[in-house]
Formats: sequence, C-alpha cells, structure tokens
Amino acid sequence: MKLKTSFDGLTLENPLMPASGPLVGDAEKLFFMREDAGCGAVVTKTISTKEPKIPKPCIYTGKNYVMNSELWSEHSMEKWIEEFLPAYTKENDRPLIISVGYSKEDMETLIPKLDGFADAFEVSTHYVGTDLSVIGETVKTIRSLTKKPFYMKISPHIPDPEGYAKTIKEAGANGVVAINSLGPTININPEKRRIEYGAEDGFVWTTGPVIKNLALATVYKIKQAEPDLTVLGVGGISTAEDVVEFLLAGASGVQMLSGALLKGKQLYAKIIKDLPKALEKFGFESVEEAIGTDLTNDVTYEDELPTLIEEKCIECMLCEKACPYFAIDFKDKITFNPDKCFSCGLCVSICPTNAIKMDKLG
Repeated sequence: MKLKTSFDGLTLENPLMPASGPLVGDAEKLFFMREDAGCGAVVTKTISTKEPKIPKPCIYTGKNYVMNSELWSEHSMEKWIEEFLPAYTKENDRPLIISVGYSKEDMETLIPKLDGFADAFEVSTHYVGTDLSVIGETVKTIRSLTKKPFYMKISPHIPDPEGYAKTIKEAGANGVVAINSLGPTININPEKRRIEYGAEDGFVWTTGPVIKNLALATVYKIKQAEPDLTVLGVGGISTAEDVVEFLLAGASGVQMLSGALLKGKQLYAKIIKDLPKALEKFGFESVEEAIGTDLTNDVTYEDELPTLIEEKCIECMLCEKACPYFAIDFKDKITFNPDKCFSCGLCVSICPTNAIKMDKLG
C-alpha cells in the first residue's frame, strides 16, 4: 500500500504529522515523533517572541475532547534556535514544519531566525482576530522573508473560511492548516463551585473528536473554494479511518494531537500501521488516490420509510425512545408509522446493531 503524499516540494512517507502542542515542545519530543511515532513530517510547538504565562494545571480531558489553557511554547525563541532545532535537524530525514505565531511583527523577528532550520512553516493567527486584511498583511510579510512553503492555521472563529483561503492565497501562502482549537470554552465543577483548568478569564480551548466534523467541513469548504491551495487537516483524528475521511475532504496530509492525549502516544504508530487496511477497506490503493477522489452528495427530498432487519434487532428500544416524531412502536417487533415518520434517518444511525436501514443511506 502506497502511503506517500507530496505537496509544495515536500514528500512524506505517510500523511500523519503531530499537531502543534505539548507533545512537540522540545527536541526530545520531536525525536519521539520521528523515531518512535514514525510520523511522515514533524511539526513543532508554536514558537513566539515572548514566553507565555501558563496556568497549572492546564490540560483536562473528557470522553471525546481535550480542554487546554496552555498557550504557545513555554521555551524561549533563543532556546529553540540555540538548542532544540540544531539538535533535531542534525540528523533529520523528513520535513520539519516549524510553527510560529502570532502577529506581523512577530513574523519579522521569527522567520529570518528560523528559516535555516525549517522545511516549511505553519503560522498560527489564533490571537490576531478575524480581520482578513490584517491576516493578509501578515502573509505578505512572511512571503517577503522566506522562500519556504508556509501554511496558515485557521481558527474556527473565522466566519468566512472561503474568504480566508482566498486572502492568504493572494498574499502568497501555500495553504491552510484546518482547524485550530475551538473556543473559548469553559469547564465548570458544580460540586466545588469553581472554574477548573481555565486561564485568568476562566476560558480554555477545546480539541479532540468533538470537533472532527467541524474540521472536516472547513477542510472541504476551503478545498472547494481554492482547489490550488494545499490543505492540512487537523481536529479530532484518532483512527486510521479518520485519516481517510480527511483525505477525502481534500487534505493532502493530517495532524493529530488530542487523540494521543486521550489514548496514549502509541496512537501515532498504530494509525500508521492501520492505515493500509483502512484504505483497502474503502477500496483505495494509495493515499494519493483517496486525496484525488471526488465526493458525491446525492440530496433527495422524497420520503422513505425505514425497514427492520429482524434478525439483527435486539429489542433494546433505543430507536423508539429516541425517535423525535413518535413514529416507532413495538408490536411484536419494531414498527414504523408511515403517517408520523419524517424519514429523518436518526433511527438508522442510532441503532447499535445496524438493524434498521433506509435505501438512501445504504
């Protein structure tokens, strides 16, 4: 199975990268991503011109999300330039994407100092705001300072992803990393009457599987609007099947962080190992084939009554309890009332044994 992916002069032996964050915060962690995790490219934690003030503790997990009040790298720009990057790049054998932030003025300082170490840059504008003219000027500044590929990381609070993509393309960026963490969010402990894990304003930023569908939609929107832009997908990846979904949405590569915080750092190697079977499962012979596949969208407005596959039904009654149209009853078996059924499809997706089907969802 061919896992290789190439874009903007970069070649990755597989499409998986770490996302910028605590797991890539120094040379030891970068080595792990290269040697133990086996990632196709390695991304650093976001380097900025000043050290952050990070509350402790700062990372909180739930079943399908991670909340984080951590900011950019806790290490200085000088520490990266004088210690971490020289140590890592001495024997580097795959693309190194250096994440930097945040303002135009920061770029004027950071890019010239880091350019010799980077194969590409990822640029976070998470704290810059939503003004596309400001973001565009930042992109122009970066392009004047480097010939390396660079990718602007879009935050989900940007109201117009298509406009964002057009702005950065015209200003000289090679592509987009979609998406950054979602927020602000908040974590409240009702028993102790307090906000937990928050910054001074109480807020944290949310990542993980809970934001996957938003990330997929953003990747798809951007790729449809600007097909020539490279898109790197990030947000909610935790399985090889998730990787395939992002490739189909238009991503040329993917990044993961929260999945490893939820399931353990060995998840990187597991996803890479599982990816060939996942591609084969969906009928693909390579990563590049999945990336190049056009998605269909067969919208219909005609009603269709669900049907029951009796031998699969365990009579858990979840479909009856969940039905928002009160259209499901149990009369010796699950039955569907054609006068009430709205053909919404909820019962099909919620059934734990796939005992309900609709042809349109087949």
